[in-house]
Amino acid sequence: MRLATAANQAYTASLAVSELLGCKQCGGDRGPDEELGIRIPRPLGHGPSRFIPEKEILQVGSEDAQMHALFSDSFAALGRLDNITLVMVFHPQYLESFLKTQHYLLQMDGPLPLHYRHYIGIMAAARHQCSYLVNLHVNDFLHVGGDPKWLNGLENAPQKLQNLGELNKVLAHRPWLITKEHIEGLLKAEEHSWSLAELVHAVVLLTHYHSLASFTFGCGISPEIHCDGGHTFRPPSVSNYCICDIANGNHSVDEMQVNSAGNVAVSDSFFEVEALMEKMRQLQECRDEEEASQEEMASRFEIEKRESMFVFSSDDEEVTPARDVSRHFEDTSYGYKDFSRHGMHVPTFRVQDYCWEDHGYSLVNRLYPDVGQLIDEKFHIAYNLTYNTMAMHKDVDTSMLRRAIWNYIHCMFGIRYDDYDYGEINQLLDRSFKVYIKTVVCTPEKVTKRMYDSFWRQFKHSEKVHVNLLLIEARMQAELLYALRAITRYMT
Repeated sequence: MRLATAANQAYTASLAVSELLGCKQCGGDRGPDEELGIRIPRPLGHGPSRFIPEKEILQVGSEDAQMHALFSDSFAALGRLDNITLVMVFHPQYLESFLKTQHYLLQMDGPLPLHYRHYIGIMAAARHQCSYLVNLHVNDFLHVGGDPKWLNGLENAPQKLQNLGELNKVLAHRPWLITKEHIEGLLKAEEHSWSLAELVHAVVLLTHYHSLASFTFGCGISPEIHCDGGHTFRPPSVSNYCICDIANGNHSVDEMQVNSAGNVAVSDSFFEVEALMEKMRQLQECRDEEEASQEEMASRFEIEKRESMFVFSSDDEEVTPARDVSRHFEDTSYGYKDFSRHGMHVPTFRVQDYCWEDHGYSLVNRLYPDVGQLIDEKFHIAYNLTYNTMAMHKDVDTSMLRRAIWNYIHCMFGIRYDDYDYGEINQLLDRSFKVYIKTVVCTPEKVTKRMYDSFWRQFKHSEKVHVNLLLIEARMQAELLYALRAITRYMT
């Protein structure tokens, strides 16, 4: 198939730049360009992810028929096979839904013109300083005929898009503060006003790219070879090992010593898995024996909400955005603040009063047909996805653990389920895991490999990627609930 061959060639070329030139260290032949002194870039990374060893990620050319079709579809839709796709393919059922949704949002019939869609993607990704996504959509924006002047800064874009900046800011960092006044300001801006359908399309794009920035940082997605940060001009030999070793994921002696030292904790991590399994068993028994009262459930939610304020990482310092990213949004000092910090009282969002299934879904589908269905399918796949495994264990019911992760994220956003016992969260999610979850969801630009490595140490990388799918979909749904509730209140 010509398309699949093109996809294969595109990816192979991006990974094999180092093979264009050999080096004396590994015995390869130098090319004529290097002999002439021409500096040719080599890949800087170790594959699609900085957190996941390249050998554990599916290689193009070794995929089965289903994966092959997914790669082809991705290449056909995007004109590339990007690193996000190559990491998400751990979970092909989800990837298929994700690609279908993103393709519809960006390229199919809808209220917004194509260049607006990519520019909104740039605005959303820039709020989290995600240069990876910004770079991809800068290219897409230009490809569909976008005005290059807009890329000089948000102030150069049309006033209509500039007006979206406030909603982008609040939605990304403190969605519980969105009110119907934010919506009214956009819909009644005279000649720069948005229609309801356009606004729903914009809101879905904003939430999609805020969440995708979380996935990008949470999985340590590496820059594409043709983008800034994706290549290097370093000489072939560095510290007695060759640049080919870097490109192929082989590390220096010092790095290997660090990694072997980390293996001391393998037995400890084994017991962590056993302890988690035992807690799940005990909680199930407690559920079967007695059920907490509504008052007790409400009290446990408030306790968990307060405790989530005190979960922060040791890397919790401000990250100054680079100029090439910060020019796409205003108010660079505005960032995440906890839901109830400094005595602020924001009413709890009760899912029983406004939920995705009964309210948000129908509103989106009415104003932007078919998108509600696509998003709903993606939510359900991420939430229900299971292979009934936990690390080395098989035939495990993981529903309790998946629900705890999902509800913890919504709890951090002030969203409460009346029928859930929030006491389970502290039983199932340890502190290092909570730190990772909160960082990925609220301040993804601060995620480090240390955070990724520190939770669920005995679990497979595919399971950690699954965690990230839960995180991004729970985050997207939380943002959508606040934005769509504000739109509903404006309409009524």
